[in-house]
Amino acid sequence: MSHDSPDLLRFASAAVDVHHHTRLADEGPLPRAELDSLHAHTNALFGLLDTAADRARAHDAAVGDHLHGARLRLWQVCEHLHDAYHAAPRADGRRPTREACASRLPEGTPDLGICRRRGATAARLRRIATPTDLHAPVTGMVRR
Repeated sequence: MSHDSPDLLRFASAAVDVHHHTRLADEGPLPRAELDSLHAHTNALFGLLDTAADRARAHDAAVGDHLHGARLRLWQVCEHLHDAYHAAPRADGRRPTREACASRLPEGTPDLGICRRRGATAARLRRIATPTDLHAPVTGMVRR
């Protein structure tokens, strides 16, 4: 990592904060495009935590355990955003079916993008976690 990486994360965090105060302050339902963007953002953060957890475990098991727990919880956030996206009404007012996504027949573009992102993240998750990890009230072993 270069020395300016923390600055990039600070800029990204500031951009999210500005977006929060300028775009989400409006009343009314959250558009599907906003949910898609939130899903993309959390998936990118999942990738960052995935890399950080693997790197940290090699040097400090306790730090790695905490990052692993954060990674698992962030995946759950990604899943909820995906489900919220599919539950939200489309521009024409119709509500899409969950079965369309589950059967790998999403509603078409751009819906295919969110389902592909979900599939890629799920594949990475299967590499690093067990079903018990995903449903445990406290993720992983905590070392002190």
